[in-house]
Amino acid sequence: MNRTPADRPAHPNSAERFNEDQATYAVRGEGAPDLDAGVAAIREVLKTLPVRPGVYRMQDARGDVLYVGKARTLKNRVTSYTQVARLPKRLQRMVSQTRSMTIVTTRTEAEALLLEAQLIKRFRPPYNVLLRDDKSFPFILLREDHKFPRVQKHRGARRIKGQYYGPFASAGSVTRTLNALQKLFLLRSCSDSFFANRSRPCLLYQIKRCSAPCVGRIDEPDYDELVDEAKEFLSGKSTGVQTKLSRLMAEAAEKRDYELAAVYRDRLRALTYIQGSQTVHAEGLGDADVFALACKAGTVSIQAFFIRGGQNWGHRAFFPAHTNDVPETEVLSTFLVQFYEDMPPPRRILVDRELADRELLEEALSERAERKVVIEIPQRGARRKLLEQAKRNAEEALDRRMAETTTQTKVLRELADTFELSDVPKRIEVYDNSHIMGTNATGAMIVAGPEGFRKNNYRKFNIKAAQTNDDFGMMREVLERRFARLEKEDPDRQTGEWPDLVLIDGGKGQLSAVCEVMEEMGVHDVPVVGVAKGPHHGREGREVFHLPGGREITFPTNSAILFYLQRLRDEAHRFAIGTHRAKRAKSLTTSTLDEVPGIGPNRKRALLMHFGTARAVKGAALEDLEKAPGISRATARQVYDYFHPRG
Repeated sequence: MNRTPADRPAHPNSAERFNEDQATYAVRGEGAPDLDAGVAAIREVLKTLPVRPGVYRMQDARGDVLYVGKARTLKNRVTSYTQVARLPKRLQRMVSQTRSMTIVTTRTEAEALLLEAQLIKRFRPPYNVLLRDDKSFPFILLREDHKFPRVQKHRGARRIKGQYYGPFASAGSVTRTLNALQKLFLLRSCSDSFFANRSRPCLLYQIKRCSAPCVGRIDEPDYDELVDEAKEFLSGKSTGVQTKLSRLMAEAAEKRDYELAAVYRDRLRALTYIQGSQTVHAEGLGDADVFALACKAGTVSIQAFFIRGGQNWGHRAFFPAHTNDVPETEVLSTFLVQFYEDMPPPRRILVDRELADRELLEEALSERAERKVVIEIPQRGARRKLLEQAKRNAEEALDRRMAETTTQTKVLRELADTFELSDVPKRIEVYDNSHIMGTNATGAMIVAGPEGFRKNNYRKFNIKAAQTNDDFGMMREVLERRFARLEKEDPDRQTGEWPDLVLIDGGKGQLSAVCEVMEEMGVHDVPVVGVAKGPHHGREGREVFHLPGGREITFPTNSAILFYLQRLRDEAHRFAIGTHRAKRAKSLTTSTLDEVPGIGPNRKRALLMHFGTARAVKGAALEDLEKAPGISRATARQVYDYFHPRG
């Protein structure tokens, strides 16, 4: 059957694939949350709904997205929300808050499924199952944009030309594998600029972790052979690599070239290490991801194993949010489509239960990957054992999570009682400053909640107005900027960004400065506590907690609350120091000469070579500047006038 251009599906990665402007409209209403009002708003939308696939967004009176859903037939799906008696309590609450809807039509249900995942990730609605851990996964990248390819760790978009291997469950597993790969294949890991400026081999060559192509210790054909071996190994063909290395080691030993034989022996040991570290037996599976789900008391754990080329690249447990009253199969389906929103799906996905929309998921993921993707439920053999292992891991991770959550909840309840908070804190903000002798001063804010540290909410502040040797002034500036922004962006405190407790690293002085800020800004309901070391500064566990009004609290050295507060303080300290060090490292590579108009790298280098330091250039006389090699009279005058505007 011939199709018109309008009927033909767009390319999966094309820009126009999900163009909301083509078929988007909204019907808005007003009023406080009310079930009848919500149903009325939905019925108003139904009058104009098409009978075709698409995605719908339920929005409250403020326009905030409550829920994102997809449908094969929009009219039929949205109609179900008007039949309130058949809805679970969770969806009834959602309907009662709904005051408008946004509709996006798509060509197919598979496109609707993929768009749904995009919108859930963008809006993070409170009534959708959410993949909370949305950090990107690390890969190993074997670059192909240089005649001597480089092997490196990679995160994010795949814009660099090369072969990508992964995903790995953590940065640590990538680092360990890279170290072993360097020993095994002797591929370079240095940057192109470092490579181009070498005149002798670096330390990695000396410790037999690089073949030193930068200085010609290996020619291009031999290096290409190492690259091909690395590709074979990373693609799961380690047996051939092992056989070849064993043969070369034996040949070198026969020729009594024991030094070369030792090199091959060390490479074989590295290969054995990598193989031995892959405790999950996945030989013959090729590229696959394995998912198993465990659920207790409304909390869900999903364990993922990443298998590439029959090799285990690690595993990770996920704990999706908003899973109460949601069927387990729906949780797993929603998790999968969100998980593969940024992750290229492998050819095979193993799951531990039948999914109602399995065929639709396969179609959507195949469209995204531009090749066939199969979702299987193994019933016997090695794959079934692998799935059972994932299931055990999911259950164990869930038990650990629930134990930690129970303990954490207890600690937070005691914390609320101790500091006289109105309720268990859902958002705790901790502030610290860092500088060296007043230079490169920075402020840092970390955020924690019942689920642990929220690293996506961390913030850093470059100190602008305060004297950089004035700790009180710096803390005051940081809090002024933080709460001024909160007052501007969320005056009604609807987003959950306002803290339930503020901890500052400091004693009475810092606490007083912060309390003044709060008073001036009219913020009277955010509790503030200062954390200071006691009289014995060198002894842990003697922290004193200062409260407004002069009250002080200390805890026994074995107190669970003390341990928790110390963790928060130490994390803020770590983040502040890291931010400061990054700023200081950047400042070491800059110079006041960078600000002089018309002074490029060559003239800057000529001036520094002649005078030694930027300070000497700044204080030099015009005649001395004119004597510098490569500096013309006009350039000398330009530099002199910049530093001596009245001269």
